Amino acid sequence: MNSTDISLMRTDPRFPTLHIVNHPLIEHKLSIMRDKNTVTKDFRTLLYEITLLMGYEVTRGMETELVDIETPICPMKAPMLKATNTVIVPILRAGLGMTDGLLALL
Repeated sequence: MNSTDISLMRTDPRFPTLHIVNHPLIEHKLSIMRDKNTVTKDFRTLLYEITLLMGYEVTRGMETELVDIETPICPMKAPMLKATNTVIVPILRAGLGMTDGLLALL
């Protein structure tokens, strides 16, 4: 990936709901995961970290709403995720390992 490429997430016109995440940290961690010498514990940790990075991009479009909160200095309206019925549906085996990372974000 070229360092001047700012587009970290792109789509494919053949698959309008598919989002392809291009990120150097994800590529790096994925390469370590693919190494035959990577032990199971490290593989799971890397999968969790990749899920957090992907989740950051995937949740970018989630709606927020302003909510009244009390800060140590003064009251304010703060953006919070809108209450929705977000559901995580892993595609078994490959997606199951990503569930914990997404749950940690949400």
